[in-house]
Amino acid sequence: MSYFNLWLTGLSGSGKTTIAEKVSDCLTDISINNEVLDGDVYRAFLSPGAGYSEKERNAFRKKVIVLAGIFNKHDISCIIAMLSSSQSVRTLARQELSNFVEVYVKCPIEVCIRRDPKGIYQRRKKGEMTSVVGIDIPYEEPISPEIIVETDKISIDSTSEIILDKLKSLHLLK
Repeated sequence: MSYFNLWLTGLSGSGKTTIAEKVSDCLTDISINNEVLDGDVYRAFLSPGAGYSEKERNAFRKKVIVLAGIFNKHDISCIIAMLSSSQSVRTLARQELSNFVEVYVKCPIEVCIRRDPKGIYQRRKKGEMTSVVGIDIPYEEPISPEIIVETDKISIDSTSEIILDKLKSLHLLK
């Protein structure tokens, strides 16, 4: 197998998408075929019109797992940036996807609220939105991720280096 699945999980605003894009750029620079499966981007066409109940979120996550498997059949590594708040979904992904590497993008909710790139926390504060993970819905921290990066403490470049080094140590990258 010449592919892997890098699953980035963390609260909204923790830096999953930024990390995914940076790691993707680094992999592309060394001629590794990869695709970023960003939860926000793929949700728009894999689950249009779906709400944010746990059932709807899990159905969408399962679609992303299937999609990653399709990319893998063509030796394309996937960098999956998805909140994935429940351990059960991440366990399912680990069972279904080969060469699975879980990255916990750890960041205090106070920092995520301050960053708020999508305005989710601001809309929640105004009462325009409910079902926000970390506030209304619990986020289950990963039990034993292969990598933990604390994005309130280290730079995006350092984070990318940590991830690439781990992929090398797991013999998923040369």
